[in-house]
Amino acid sequence: MEKNTSPLSPHLQIYKWQFSSLLSITHRMTGVFNVGGFFLIVLWVLFLATGPEYYNFYQKFLKSLVGKFILVGFTWSFVYHMLNGIRHLAWDFGYGYEIKIANLSGVVVLFLSILTTFFIWII
Repeated sequence: MEKNTSPLSPHLQIYKWQFSSLLSITHRMTGVFNVGGFFLIVLWVLFLATGPEYYNFYQKFLKSLVGKFILVGFTWSFVYHMLNGIRHLAWDFGYGYEIKIANLSGVVVLFLSILTTFFIWII
């Protein structure tokens, strides 16, 4: 029997990163970040229900630099995940599988998510 010397899967030493891989990983990460963001919303409602002292403490945290960074990050994460989900829905219907179209739609999703987040926080 011949011994097969080729690797079973692409290893990190020979795998070339692609833009679509980065978008896929980002989509998965934003899904995890969204869970954390929704947890912050649940905490906000919980503190609202417990009384004004806890609510004011939470509001002060959200108005701090760290709190604003978290809120803007959650907004971008949510918008990116939603727009990329629409992109995946188009793929489910069989549209946009060509490499050029897939890369272009990824750039559009990334650009629109940043632009939408900017407009949400400006308004």
